[in-house]
Amino acid sequence: MNAEMLIVADDVTGAADTAVQFAGAGRPAELRLRPGASDARVVAVSTDSRACSDVDAAARVRAAIADTPAARVFKKIDSTVRGPIRAEIDAALDALAQVAGPDVVAVVCPAFPGVGRTIADGTLSVDGTPVAETSVGRDPVTPVTSSHVPTLLGAPGLRLDPADGPAEHAAQLRKAGRVVVVDAETDADLDRIALAIDELGDRALPVGAAGLAGALARLRGSSAATEKPDPTPSSDVDGPALVVVTSLHSASRSQVRALADAGAAHHEPAPEAMLDDDAWETFAATLSTNPDAEVVVLSAPERQADGPESVPPPVVAQRLADAAARLVRTTSPAGLVVTGGDGARAVLERLDGIGIRLSTGDAEVGPGVAVGSVVGGASHGLAVATKAGGFGEPDVLIRAARAVRGRRSTR
Repeated sequence: MNAEMLIVADDVTGAADTAVQFAGAGRPAELRLRPGASDARVVAVSTDSRACSDVDAAARVRAAIADTPAARVFKKIDSTVRGPIRAEIDAALDALAQVAGPDVVAVVCPAFPGVGRTIADGTLSVDGTPVAETSVGRDPVTPVTSSHVPTLLGAPGLRLDPADGPAEHAAQLRKAGRVVVVDAETDADLDRIALAIDELGDRALPVGAAGLAGALARLRGSSAATEKPDPTPSSDVDGPALVVVTSLHSASRSQVRALADAGAAHHEPAPEAMLDDDAWETFAATLSTNPDAEVVVLSAPERQADGPESVPPPVVAQRLADAAARLVRTTSPAGLVVTGGDGARAVLERLDGIGIRLSTGDAEVGPGVAVGSVVGGASHGLAVATKAGGFGEPDVLIRAARAVRGRRSTR
């Protein structure tokens, strides 16, 4: 059975926090690490292409759409517009043209007001600061060089007038061209864009982050099927929550400090331990889930720019995934919290998982966090939450750990 919607994201946590918007509106949703059968009405996949070349990223997007047939496609992009976005949008449009014809319009809006991402006159800001002037502009892998999204994508910009209706807005979008960037500063703006996309039907390719996905989910939620009940909350959780933080973002580091200050058992390897196999084995052998701790956190060492002990991000993800998998297999954690897209994929793969079945959401956790359970492997049913590295208040990991400990795993 084909899915109603395919979400094609460029990393795992983005795929999850976008798909969970539809789960919250009553449509069963699942994040898949690779193609395969699913009864979910919304399926999210990650191309892991944020750091890829334009050619490679485009090829991955085309393959994802070909491998997972669906009635509609949502192209998820980073809410701070990192990565080869224009190449991925063009690839998705080319793939959809084979089915819907050549006049499909990519409606681009990465705004996510709930986490401070807004677009006004084409300029994307994070908490009021143009994105290229934030730490994203200095990203060591995918720096953003322009805050003006139409310039970045070589596309026109548009603001939808609230006085007009969906039909007028749809006509404006069609007239703008193949790719158009739309302003949004509030959820009401996103709802207006969602209505225009709905008016365009299969002639629209929505391109955005969880903000736009949430607006589309709200619009279509009234006709959604009821999801299977979530796992029953547990009143006698024994194991701790295992939190794995592979993200090097400054926001993630402050969230780890908040966890440690709240009493979490904190393990952070030295850079040299991550770069040397023998030193890593020595570190990993010391790990345990302290029976008196409600939360155990594994985190990456702080980045030392251009220093001799800097650890490449892929090594960080693989090493911490290795440590997390050992702890899951040798102890009984109540659930997992993983921050960072590469790390989320690495942890799931080390557990032989094939995806995450997303729940209807945990409103108390906050935006940017997706909660569900592992699909496949020996850890099938284990409660899990994922979070993008740059999102969340300082206590978001505390709330995410509480959420997975409050869900009874179905293993």
